[in-house]
Order: sequence, then structure tokens, then C-alpha cells
Amino acid sequence: MDYGQLADALAFCGNSLLAPMTQRTGVGLDPGFWESFPLFGDQGVADAVQDCAVWAAEFERRCQADGQSAVERCAIEYTRLFVGPPRPAAAPWETAHRAVADGADSTVGFGQATFEMRELLRNAGLQLCNENRQYEDHMGIELLLLSELCRRAAANDGLAAAEASAFAADHPAAWVEGLRSAAAEAVPDGYYAGLLGVAAALLNVVVREG
Repeated sequence: MDYGQLADALAFCGNSLLAPMTQRTGVGLDPGFWESFPLFGDQGVADAVQDCAVWAAEFERRCQADGQSAVERCAIEYTRLFVGPPRPAAAPWETAHRAVADGADSTVGFGQATFEMRELLRNAGLQLCNENRQYEDHMGIELLLLSELCRRAAANDGLAAAEASAFAADHPAAWVEGLRSAAAEAVPDGYYAGLLGVAAALLNVVVREG
């Protein structure tokens, strides 16, 4: 497994979930980007990436026909899903998805998972530069931590590979499908449901390889 390439793919997904899209960060709207995306020999990744490539080509045509900015439309989608108002349509924090399982308020963004992630980041020797003041259990931050663990695994660190697999299974992989479903329900033909589908497939690879 090319853990260095896997780290880059996870970092792309993580960063894409932490801030609205701009012209500089709109690479995911280019069908060619998805056509060259690494597949890691995994059919789940291949299917998710193909879905994004098809979506990007169709979205580009729709935006051109409507005379609208594709980046602007995706930035609006991001705000609706992950920010609000009045509240996120797809709460991007692990705490919120644990609350769903417990039958509680699904928009809660600070809880036990936040503390767990703080400890995991500290144990990994990482400091959160949190310009957006996101809670540590945000999906984007969890994917970035996993990216770093994969980067360490790329240095032939077998312990890091095992840590990456265990962390992925216990944290982002445990709730990514719930987040993807919420995004797809709120914006059925949007960018972020597809992106989260790719993230879910990559997480499955990390879990399996560990």
C-alpha cells in the first residue's frame, strides 16, 4: 500500500471539509482531477471516484448553462450543510452522530468525542491551528489526523499503520456514512455527498490494510 499517496488523498478530503470552496481550492470540480485520483486497487474507491467524475462533468455543464459560478454554488452548499443558519443540515462533528445513536440532539457539537480527539492529537504530537475554531471531532480534522498517521506509516512505521487502522475504525469510519447520508438528504445532487463517499471508501482501505 502506498501510504504516502493515501495520506495525500485523505488530506484532500479533510481540508475540503474544513472551509468553503474557493477558486484556489475548487480542484474537485474538475472531472480531470477525479480521473487521475489514485484508486489504491480498491473497487469501492474506484466507484466513489467515478461517481465524482461523472458528477463534476454534469455539474460543469449545468453551471455553464445557468451562467452560474460552480465554486460559488458549492460554497453555498457547504454553508447550508456544515454551518447554517439556523443550524447545520449535516452536523460535521462526531459528537453529533454519537448523539443520534443515543436518541439525543443531533446538532450537538461538543462532547466526549471532542475530548477523545484532543487527547489523540496530543498523543500524536500535533497542535491544532484552528482558524475556524472547529471542535476537534470535526470530520475534516479527524481525516487530517489520519492523514498524518498514514504519512508516518509511509516511512515503514508498522506501528503507525496499525494506529491508523485502529483510529480510522474507532472514529471517522464509525460515523462517515451517517454524515454522508445527512449531506445527501439535504442536498441530493451536491458535491459533498460524493466527496464523503470517497472519504468513506478511503477509510475502508485504511481499516483493511491495518
